[in-house]
Amino acid sequence: MPLRAAFKIEGLRGGPSRRKLGPGRSRAGGASRQRSGSGVTPGDRVQEVYRRENRRVFATLVRLLGDFDLAEDALQSAFLAASERWPQQGVPRNPVAWLVSAGRFRAIDSLRRQRRMTPWSEAAEAAAGIADEASVYEELEDVEDDRLRLIFTCCHPSLSEEAAIAMTLREICGLSTEAIARGFLIAPTTLAQRIVRAKSKIRDARIPYEVPDRDALPARLGRVLRVIYLVFNEGHSAAQGADLMRPDLTAEAIRLARLLADLIPDPEVRGLLALLLLQDSRRRARTTASGDLVPLEAQDRTLWDRAAIAEGVSLVRQALGVHGFGSYALQAAIAAVHAEAPSSEATDWAEIVGLYDALLHREPSPVIALNRAVAVAMRDGPEAGLALIEPLLTPELLGGYHLAHAAKAELLRRAGHCDAAKSAYEASLGLARQDPEKRFLRARLAEISD
Repeated sequence: MPLRAAFKIEGLRGGPSRRKLGPGRSRAGGASRQRSGSGVTPGDRVQEVYRRENRRVFATLVRLLGDFDLAEDALQSAFLAASERWPQQGVPRNPVAWLVSAGRFRAIDSLRRQRRMTPWSEAAEAAAGIADEASVYEELEDVEDDRLRLIFTCCHPSLSEEAAIAMTLREICGLSTEAIARGFLIAPTTLAQRIVRAKSKIRDARIPYEVPDRDALPARLGRVLRVIYLVFNEGHSAAQGADLMRPDLTAEAIRLARLLADLIPDPEVRGLLALLLLQDSRRRARTTASGDLVPLEAQDRTLWDRAAIAEGVSLVRQALGVHGFGSYALQAAIAAVHAEAPSSEATDWAEIVGLYDALLHREPSPVIALNRAVAVAMRDGPEAGLALIEPLLTPELLGGYHLAHAAKAELLRRAGHCDAAKSAYEASLGLARQDPEKRFLRARLAEISD
């Protein structure tokens, strides 16, 4: 079951270390130290690096240590060491490499203590298997690719698709178990058990942390694309909270898609990268300065990123020009039509409906049907769209999906059915979890009530 909508409706939501890591000692961190300035303290920098880089450090620690739980403990130990040392010694020139090195040393110390207590334990084997110091510093040059390696590991075909996606979103992207469980419509405890079993399978089967060779790529590519897409989706329209967007996640998803596109000359990889670029190109125009949502038709298109649009459109043409393109390329084509239109009124809605027809044929989904219905309404009028949306609002389909009720409400408003629109907006508001969306829906209700 999809974690999030296949295509958003824009506006509606279209222990201490044995080795000192101070100045001049750590090749990973470098001899240079960044002193605080402009009121930013080293403690602030620890928090900033944690927010921005903790999953990047984690992915490298998983590769070096070969175990998710050991890597998580090492990650926390590394940031604890940073919070103690950086205020006295200054921030390292390369904070990520410093943290990876610190985490690895602490993991080795922990395993060696276990080995002294239980000489023939698995801990002894694990400690012996961790790369030596020289190789660690050589491998730190590859930190940038570690999250991609970890995604391929999590998407191994021996794991169920739901477990693979859930584990990737939790371990690589740092989403909470509760947030992921809501997307899968299951209990958090059930999801947590699936993630634990998946980790155990990776460990027990000794699945390597690597990007597979070309012969093994096809078996995992679909899942990897889906995971990158879901990461972007969470950043593009966060599942809940005070902010509409999480630019750190969208940037990470685009970076991973670029790495994948360089690795695999596949039309769907290009299509995915194009889709992410085109969707992200509207970021600056999607909210006001106060964080309120701006619908697509009301966005200032001069704020759209024209360089990202040009790159995205070029990638769409490349993807559609060869055999083997699929749903990501088609979604990117839809986004390209929007991106190239000078206004909502001048958008080629007939072409968008045709693209949705092709997408729905290839990937039948009530969410895609909903988006198609909105496009039909833009082409043929709100009543035509309402006739297509109403059958989707059943408990088995989109009855619990707030964007479906929001789409219905918007079309009812445009058609002049204010009382029915008010009821639909209230239904959507009761299901919405994101603060900017709630404010948008309340504003619409206020307009109708005035």
